[in-house]
Amino acid sequence: QEHSCMVLFRLLEYCTAEEAVSPLSSDARLECLEGQNSLQQYRPLQVCKCQRGSRREEHCLRVYWTVRFAAYDEYDVSPYEELEVNLVRNIEMSHMASIMAGGGTNQCLKAAQDCGLYEKCGSLRSEYVVACTKRATSSENNCNRQKCHKALRRFLERVPEEYSFALLFCPCSDTLCGERRRKTIVPSCSYEENVRGEERAGKPNCLSLQSYCSKDELCRSRFADFQHNCQPSPQSASGCVKESRAICLKAYAGLIGTIMTPNYVSNSSTEVSQWCTCDGSGNELHSCQRILRMFTSNICLRESTSGARLQERQQKEEKEEEEEEEEEEEGNSEGFVIPTFSDKDSNMESNSRGSQRGASSGAVPLLPLLLLPTLLLDWN
Repeated sequence: QEHSCMVLFRLLEYCTAEEAVSPLSSDARLECLEGQNSLQQYRPLQVCKCQRGSRREEHCLRVYWTVRFAAYDEYDVSPYEELEVNLVRNIEMSHMASIMAGGGTNQCLKAAQDCGLYEKCGSLRSEYVVACTKRATSSENNCNRQKCHKALRRFLERVPEEYSFALLFCPCSDTLCGERRRKTIVPSCSYEENVRGEERAGKPNCLSLQSYCSKDELCRSRFADFQHNCQPSPQSASGCVKESRAICLKAYAGLIGTIMTPNYVSNSSTEVSQWCTCDGSGNELHSCQRILRMFTSNICLRESTSGARLQERQQKEEKEEEEEEEEEEEGNSEGFVIPTFSDKDSNMESNSRGSQRGASSGAVPLLPLLLLPTLLLDWN
């Protein structure tokens, strides 16, 4: 409503749009920075936050980053409002319920079945599966990644964590279950690259991936939220600076459906990572490895999914114990153990006594028949 504030904001909008196309000249950049400094006196614009999943989320994020024109590497603060305590508690309870629910080995299959029984979960899941598997054109096998990402975000924002987290973090004890879990977000479309048809391209460089992400307000915001809420702390019991694994899980799930979509590295692993590499990073190798380690060496993220990992280890141990018991039973039934000499004697004696008892018991029915004529003569 203040004219002077609006003029400065329009100037920063122009600066942001021009910077996205090509680097500004030194004079133009200086003018933009002066406008940004002048805008800092309007406190509400500096402290406002955005609500994830709201209808005007992207517009709000555009305003948030416009007033922070020069803060391209500002990832220590999240642009989103802090989660309420009750919501965090619900996420934690839903996550634990999804981990401990069911007694079958393929809990990812059970999670998919439970989702299908809940109308909202089933319909929104079908929506993103169709969007991520449908070919962009009739002549190509490539999907429409933009539509796929939008449908994935819609599913994760509107479906309760009780169902969405059960699909994302379900524990597995075999590769079949692990494959279902890894394919939950349709990796062939959500982040993998196609050269032509079904031919897979090599992984992109992680720095290039982050550069593309920084030019998109939504991806940039979700990545900043992830770094802010999944900051590792070895001294913390939860492994997180924020002391909340649930907030980290929420931030991790927020990356799905963006350029920085993470996923499980394989069907037989519980490790998650970005689909990118640091090959060819040159002098920026350290910066590239830092991006990867946010996922592969992040104790906060690892502990946030430790419940699922613990359940998987328990299932594997139980499965191994059952296999060992079956092997022992088969060995006892089919194996032959050579007895000691004393055991042989005792066995032979018992066998001889048993054979004598068997012979005598077998002769008992014949004895009355043999004595019957003698008894008849004596009677006469």
